[in-house]
Amino acid sequence: MAYVIKEDCIGCGACASQCPVECISEGSPYVIDADACISCGNCAEVCPVDAPVEE
Repeated sequence: MAYVIKEDCIGCGACASQCPVECISEGSPYVIDADACISCGNCAEVCPVDAPVEE
């Protein structure tokens, strides 16, 4: 299951810097490419507002 980023995203970029497959791109909110996401959970672990969630 891929992760998605909820509207709670504050645009800090912490998630993107921790993604091992670089599937998170800048936006409002940030966007995760579901086809490339390996569901590692790194993004959810570092997010200060719990914006990334499993789809």
